[in-house]
Amino acid sequence: MTPETRKAELVQEGIHLLGKFDGSPDGKTLIVIGGIHGNESAGVKAILRVIPKLRMISERLKGNIFLLAGNTRALSQGIRFIDSDLNRHWSEVHVKRNQPAFFCPPLLAEDHEQRELLEILNSIISTSRAEVYALDLHSTSAEGVPFGTVGDTLRNRYFAQSFPITFLLGIEEQLEGTILEYLNNLGAVTLGFEGGQHFSEKTIDTHEAMIWLALVNSGILTKEETAEYDKQHRLLKQVTGGKRIVEIRYRHAITAADKFEMCEGFDNFQPVSRGQVLAHDKNGEVKAEESGMILMPLYQKLGEDGFFLGREVAPFWLRVSELLRKIHLPDFVEWLPGVRKDESAEGVYHVNTKIARLFPLQVFHLLGFRKLRKLDNELIVSRRLHDTESPFVRA
Repeated sequence: MTPETRKAELVQEGIHLLGKFDGSPDGKTLIVIGGIHGNESAGVKAILRVIPKLRMISERLKGNIFLLAGNTRALSQGIRFIDSDLNRHWSEVHVKRNQPAFFCPPLLAEDHEQRELLEILNSIISTSRAEVYALDLHSTSAEGVPFGTVGDTLRNRYFAQSFPITFLLGIEEQLEGTILEYLNNLGAVTLGFEGGQHFSEKTIDTHEAMIWLALVNSGILTKEETAEYDKQHRLLKQVTGGKRIVEIRYRHAITAADKFEMCEGFDNFQPVSRGQVLAHDKNGEVKAEESGMILMPLYQKLGEDGFFLGREVAPFWLRVSELLRKIHLPDFVEWLPGVRKDESAEGVYHVNTKIARLFPLQVFHLLGFRKLRKLDNELIVSRRLHDTESPFVRA
């Protein structure tokens, strides 16, 4: 059986809640999601491995844990999705349509999946009395070093930096409708993790390690309360090669009609040069738009992302960004030359790049904004929600 047709007979269709552990009702909450893509079963396998171990120490838990399977219908068939990518399905229009209380019949398999997940997530978010953390476990079609993905809020950064991993900033600018972006906008601290190649046993190990470290780094367990921490921390440190921060600068979006085919031999974080041939499609060679490192090259049939390009970020700029946000400089961006507030959308600004010509996107990244669109002479950005303060932590 080929990897593309290999089934993950781990969960029943529509059964998303694999495990639930109730510690203190006033404690923090950790949500772990595996298999939001159905051909990425390692996260679900890691969750199932962790559940019996958690049962043995459940009395030590200081918070609440929800362990979820993502696209159960696609998992049962071992394919990425049935009708639509579930990790591009969390836009405002889809979420509104698939709310459990909204009696609109689902059209797609992923509409059913989303409605079932929303019923669980709505309950978690509405009843949480302390910080909520969400860890989304993924894998890649190519071999390579595991890494994390982070929406660039300070709260997300602090959480990500407590793990011994390289993490990517800005991927949510390139992708619309991800489950972590949805949860981030509700106020959760979010972290994605690409644990390795889809069908490698090592990927299950790295996912399990991330779950244990997330339990400790969220404050639900202490290092002393689990024998797993030191072992799992060492494992992650060995396989990830230490901490780096990489900014996503380019996404090569594809459709089935493109007949995209990645050149063989590319791994995550492999250096590439501007103009280097990376793939082929119906129009011929696909070349690197700029020099940097390649990320998540596509070596599977289904997918909307051919590859990404990124560059390492110096820690100095992260410190500058943190300082600017802490002194509330983003509150005053509409006073900057060439910047006007969008009166119809909260937190959205239009930047005239003829006036604000000096690295406008980089400046707004420092201030905690994300790019929505880039037109000829206009950059449209929005402020990331819940950058420094949690909506769940009340005085």
